[in-house]
Amino acid sequence: MATEIELKARVYDSEALKILLYEKAEYVSAFKKEDTYWLLAPGLTALPDPRRLRVRREQRSHLDGKTVSATVVTYKLKELRDGMEVNEELEFAVTPGVEFEEFLKSMGFTPGMSKKKQGWDFSRNGINAELVEVESLGWFIELEILAKNTGNPEEVIAEARERLFGFLDELGISRDDIESRYYTEMLKDQTCRQQERAPD
Repeated sequence: MATEIELKARVYDSEALKILLYEKAEYVSAFKKEDTYWLLAPGLTALPDPRRLRVRREQRSHLDGKTVSATVVTYKLKELRDGMEVNEELEFAVTPGVEFEEFLKSMGFTPGMSKKKQGWDFSRNGINAELVEVESLGWFIELEILAKNTGNPEEVIAEARERLFGFLDELGISRDDIESRYYTEMLKDQTCRQQERAPD
């Protein structure tokens, strides 16, 4: 299990930021991702927090014209520290994905909230940078370091945090634009607001 240290910030000019990322980082691929969060049926408590089980269907298009599709399962132990996500992450690919989802159903899981995002992936010195448009939420920059669980965990996180903030500063993005909520929280809040505004 690796530790994922990640921050995301709102983006107001995605085209300008995309150009800047091409200058400051190495382009990896364009992508489309669809995440579904699987929930345990009421009364089943095999996982401490079932909302952390995610099945992602993703498609990546590379410069050479090659397109790669995958289904990736992720289980995260999530924690927020000063607006930055620090997650213990277990992740693996499954083939075929449909059969794995049938397996989850047979174990008492049901599909819950889902989200769709698309964008471009860049890399620089161990930092993964994704410029993403999340359906119904808008544009974000996600910066992530995947750290090996060696050495003092607090020192590893502090060093990663400094590197992520440094790159965010280079991209000209204000720390005031950092979004500390998970996308699932934002989508849930948006749904609640829409329901409150809906006529009776």
